[in-house]
Amino acid sequence: MTISAALPEHTDRYQALLARLSALSVTHHFDAYGDIEWDSPGFEIDRMDPRWELPADDPLAATQWYQNLPTEQRFGLGLDRAVAMMKTGIEFERILKQGLLEFAGTLPNGAPEFRYAYHEVIEECQHSLMFQEFVNRSGFDAAGLPLYARLGARLVIKLGRRFPPLFFIFVLGGEEPIDYVQRKVLRDDDDLPPVLERVMRIHVTEEARHLSFARSYLKTRAAKLRWYERLQLGIGTPIILSTMASMMLRPSPQVVAKYRIPRGVLAEAYANNPAAKADNLAAIRRIRKLCAELGVLGGWYRLWWRLLGLDDPFARRDH
Repeated sequence: MTISAALPEHTDRYQALLARLSALSVTHHFDAYGDIEWDSPGFEIDRMDPRWELPADDPLAATQWYQNLPTEQRFGLGLDRAVAMMKTGIEFERILKQGLLEFAGTLPNGAPEFRYAYHEVIEECQHSLMFQEFVNRSGFDAAGLPLYARLGARLVIKLGRRFPPLFFIFVLGGEEPIDYVQRKVLRDDDDLPPVLERVMRIHVTEEARHLSFARSYLKTRAAKLRWYERLQLGIGTPIILSTMASMMLRPSPQVVAKYRIPRGVLAEAYANNPAAKADNLAAIRRIRKLCAELGVLGGWYRLWWRLLGLDDPFARRDH
């Protein structure tokens, strides 16, 4: 018996949310080719466009190593990093789609989650088409996930059927950091390459629904976990979050190798940078608050979060 099937009937509020999200997926959706003018003037991807340079508040951009790079290399690194993030996004969404289908396969007839899960799969397919078109036009042959991540992906996909609460933590762990970064860029940078701005605006619009569903599912369906299920969720959540945040918010190994970014520079920009650490914690703060509501943040769980570098002094009041 699945977790969702074992819990009581949906609350009226949860049912209303799912109905609203499903309706929005019908009336407010995007097509990767119908809603992006890929071949229009101004939408081309020019590697010499200065707008690809990393923003000043980016941890890597603040290093002397980056500032000493020739101009064209700074532009190229910024573009290639964006391309690598989109390729990672394609891989993440592939795992998400497979896991959602596994999850949907556990649902009884009449479950409103079934319809919304399929709406989300369709939207994620459009996102993957959108990201891949960007990658194809960039001139950078971005690689997929490393071997260890591909092996771990198989376990995550199975969680969609075997333990949906932890699967939806994975969903939030992948989507929340990127959503945080993209909203920040759209808010602070008024001179983005048009094609990048269009892709990000489409993505954040639809991801808002996906995030809302994952959070609401966890609040409603995972509210009465058995003790050992709560233990699994409490142990697994910070592991997923620390892995996903690093994968989503730092340069990919391929970009590091291509531009020969020294280890010391990476440490300066990320591992030993209080501002970068604070920004990473801010990117998962909403997940942290949710975990406090689910009862998997207080007590000894807090030590586990701290050991994995996720202790947030600005959010401790949540537990």
